[in-house]
Amino acid sequence: MEYFLQRLPIYLIDFVIICLALYYSLIRSNFPIHMLQLEGYDNDEYKTFLKNNKEKMNKLVYKLEKNQKTPIVWTDRAKRLLKKHKLVNFIAYILVVVFSLGLFDGSGSYVISILATLILSFLIYFYQYRLLILTNKWAKPTEDKINMGFYKSAQAKIKKYKEEEGLKVLGITGSFGKTSVKFISDTILSEGLRVKNTPSSFNTPMGLSKIINNELERDREVFIAELGAKVPGEIHEVAELVQPDIGIITAIGPTHMHLFKTIENIQKTKYELIEDLPEDGIAIFNYDNDYVKPLADKTKKKTYRYGTKDFDKLDVYADEIKVNETGSEFVLHIKGGGEIKCSTRLLGVHNISNLLAAATAAHVLGLSLEEIQRGISKVEPVEHRLSLIPSSNNTIVIDDAFNSNPVGFRAALDVLREFKDHRKIIITPGMVELGDMEEEENRKIGQVMADVLDFAILVGKKRTLPIYEGLKDKNFDEEKIYRVSSLDEATKVLAKISMAGDVVLFENDLPDNYNEE
Repeated sequence: MEYFLQRLPIYLIDFVIICLALYYSLIRSNFPIHMLQLEGYDNDEYKTFLKNNKEKMNKLVYKLEKNQKTPIVWTDRAKRLLKKHKLVNFIAYILVVVFSLGLFDGSGSYVISILATLILSFLIYFYQYRLLILTNKWAKPTEDKINMGFYKSAQAKIKKYKEEEGLKVLGITGSFGKTSVKFISDTILSEGLRVKNTPSSFNTPMGLSKIINNELERDREVFIAELGAKVPGEIHEVAELVQPDIGIITAIGPTHMHLFKTIENIQKTKYELIEDLPEDGIAIFNYDNDYVKPLADKTKKKTYRYGTKDFDKLDVYADEIKVNETGSEFVLHIKGGGEIKCSTRLLGVHNISNLLAAATAAHVLGLSLEEIQRGISKVEPVEHRLSLIPSSNNTIVIDDAFNSNPVGFRAALDVLREFKDHRKIIITPGMVELGDMEEEENRKIGQVMADVLDFAILVGKKRTLPIYEGLKDKNFDEEKIYRVSSLDEATKVLAKISMAGDVVLFENDLPDNYNEE
């Protein structure tokens, strides 16, 4: 009893400290879990994020940012991870108590023991983002097993519907343009077929498995799947799941260069879709893209090439192109199938390329020229991809905020160029995930911007320095360049300088795990 009474103050004080520390640690862990979720629960990617965002993660208190672009989603996986993380924290704090009592037994000092509890509890609280790596590593085998179950179930369902119902699967990949082509294909194909599309940027094995298992119905004639990848081999994994009959490569360019390292690795990875087509499968290529062209030329399977130049080498092409601020007109040609005049509300020449990809797939799947034309006229702009959005002050706002790459950025500037008699303003944080090319590509885009814009609002003073230097290279008026730290600050500047009739382009919108402090 004397032994217990002697330690009672330590027990009570430790209990209070540990309860408070555990409570606040679990609150603090929500932000790292969100960042881990944005990195796809990949510990390596998460560690890279931590390395590049030390200031953000080493704050004593995480404040919830306003207007989060991608809030945390408490999926079953996130809930399981949190449950395991609670247990990891509980064990960590039990070890703190054991160590604290051991110190008391050795020193006989209440002060040393309590001080140790306070210091160790603070360290566990502060380094929740590090402790989460351990939790995620522990959770991975279980999650892999669960994911494989969903994957196998979806794979079997696709196989069954293909054998029993004649389901056709259209697979789409590319460095950019694949989500736009997916939604355009849905609209056009729906003119003659029963189609099941996938929402937003669902392009991973688990995202697609969820749609297939929960939403794909037996009466669908075509299933459209977007195939994404950040490392070689990932397209193979998704293709084995969805088992495409037709494959489209929309474009290849320098995206995710910090992961792929070289354009050749990107080409090899995107081509995995074509390799996984059956022998009687059909490969569709954007022959305007210099990195896609050699892939088309080496393909032995039945191939369709589409584009807007070198017509004699193409199976599907557009000419007589007229682009303006409200959309585009062109004549669609299908070799052996005829030609037809088409009009679209989509902005920019690059979107005609996206329409051609979808039109080629529609032709392969048996739609008539008239059905394709009707579908093209119905296509709506994809959200955050060069879409016009309403404005309350009579400015014209173009939203191209999904993400940016050198080709897409130039395409957006080409669209801006079409607004002949308007002042042109851009709000952009520049381009990211371009690896060693990032600084040079942003400087080049700054030089192009100088020939198009009247005002430039650059978000992130450090990150957009290369764009600023590119603008200066072309003697762009420095008084018309605004360098700000946040989107909120950018919109305040816009409110001051804009007037009715101005065209405002929002180009790129960085994810929550890529903000500049």
